[in-house]
Amino acid sequence: MLNEIQEKILSIVADMKGTGEGAVNIRSDGTKAFRRNTEHIVIESKTDKDGIDIRIAPFTKHESVHIPVVLTKSGFHDMVYNDFFVGEGADVTIVAGCGIHNCGSCDSEHDGIHTFYVGKNARVKYIEKHYGEGEGGGKRILNPQTILYLEEGASVTLETSQIRGVDDTKRYTKAECQGANSEIIIRENLLTHANQHAVSEMDVFLRGVDSKAQVVSRSVAQDESSQIFYPRVEGDEKCFGHVQCDAIIMGKAKVRAIPEITCNHVDASLIHEAAIGRIAGEQILKLMTLGLTAEEAEQKILEGFLR
Repeated sequence: MLNEIQEKILSIVADMKGTGEGAVNIRSDGTKAFRRNTEHIVIESKTDKDGIDIRIAPFTKHESVHIPVVLTKSGFHDMVYNDFFVGEGADVTIVAGCGIHNCGSCDSEHDGIHTFYVGKNARVKYIEKHYGEGEGGGKRILNPQTILYLEEGASVTLETSQIRGVDDTKRYTKAECQGANSEIIIRENLLTHANQHAVSEMDVFLRGVDSKAQVVSRSVAQDESSQIFYPRVEGDEKCFGHVQCDAIIMGKAKVRAIPEITCNHVDASLIHEAAIGRIAGEQILKLMTLGLTAEEAEQKILEGFLR
């Protein structure tokens, strides 16, 4: 019987084959399952290591790239290097992510290193989602790295989320706003439960005049899980940066937030803030007056917080 993740991937393949919109590369257990290029977006396999190069032509508009990954073999370790070359003036959406289904006793792991070279005045929306499932005793491990280099006027919005079922994750994001008026927006949503552990590190360098950064991390830690957040923003020119870390802690969970800002220029303006706390009792009571149970009210609050 197909597991849930396999069924989702097969459904995606069927949908992609039936539509002419967007470039697609689907990877399953370390091999290419399906690929499609467009006139303006070309995906090619690397010849020196495992991974792909995605080349987006200058001034490409209203097109998308989908590059999902699925692991279904217990004990399988997957490492890929994906490089994105976004041409000047392009405006595209890129959707990535990994699902691990592990029913065995051995650990399964996917490590993906995604590097973006974003051209002058280009705009990129990058969406990445991670999910794990399976009743086996082996861990589901995901260690994504996202590296971004932004030229003059380039703008990237990075939306990442880890839903459930990932036992261990070490996330690293590095963004260099090299050009004037470049902008990076990072929104990270993370949920851990049971004994899961998550580490998220970020390095953002504002090196272009009037470059900007906004980092927003929202997380929920349940049961006996643990989380560590370490976002760092450095301003080397006239720039603006804002870092915000918000976490809800439940049960016996532990959360540590360590935002860091460094100003190396008199006109660098950087702000950081962090907040960790439990769900307020009055929030639950308010929803219960509308007919929800305490458990339903709690779930609604968590869904709204991580949205």
